[in-house]
Amino acid sequence: MANVIFLGTAGSSPVATKQFRASGGIIVQFEDLQFHLDPGPGALNKAKEYGINPHHTTAVLVSNSNLINCNDLNIVVEAMTHSGIEHRGIVIGSKTVIGGTEEKQPYFTRFHQNMVEKMIPLKESHKVGIELAQINALPVQHTDEHACGFKFLFPKFTLSYISDTKWSQELMESVTGSDILILNVPFPGGKGQGTQLDTETAIKIISHVRPRVAIITHFGLEMLKANPLQEAREVQRITGVQCIAAYDGLKISSSGFGAYKAPVRGFD
Repeated sequence: MANVIFLGTAGSSPVATKQFRASGGIIVQFEDLQFHLDPGPGALNKAKEYGINPHHTTAVLVSNSNLINCNDLNIVVEAMTHSGIEHRGIVIGSKTVIGGTEEKQPYFTRFHQNMVEKMIPLKESHKVGIELAQINALPVQHTDEHACGFKFLFPKFTLSYISDTKWSQELMESVTGSDILILNVPFPGGKGQGTQLDTETAIKIISHVRPRVAIITHFGLEMLKANPLQEAREVQRITGVQCIAAYDGLKISSSGFGAYKAPVRGFD
């Protein structure tokens, strides 16, 4: 059984800076494994609030170099390693964040790089094995040319996290077979204008993949004004797939989707 805990659901700078929604990322737990995805501002505060022990983190995964996705990477690594006292843990994800490029310094500082056991900049189609989990890099299209999503293959189910991206056929095919599908959907309706996912492109992906459950998160101002819960209901009506609008602090388990009841939440 796995748990997914949303430490934040902010998907744009205005939403994060005004803290209409938190921006601490997502926790995925499976047996003794704990993954922290995209630790944005406030990651440790929200982890404490929702009962997550960051020292138990197995790996931190960062999809791209936006601050909402990587701002608290270094402090999360400090918490994971007890400030380097324990040389442990793995950092995986965008090469821009982890190792830097010719144009950009790495956001992951050299000081903190020395605290972890391993760091792995992901390339397209790259696969990483961590104990019972295999993690595949998903092909996303983003201003960070090394951005990626993550597909977790566990022994009894598959979970995919589509990070910030626009729609592509390749991406849609790459998440085929997912039981749990998490999509960053900052825009309602068709307002993504081909640059990021919106409700219409989410419907296209979900209709093709047909996961056991789809979860939309990473909301911009327009999505909050439209009400993510209403958008999720529209996705579910059209696709026939259970769709959940995430909210800060949402915790669900891989065995409990059928009993899940979404609260009424909109522009908090």
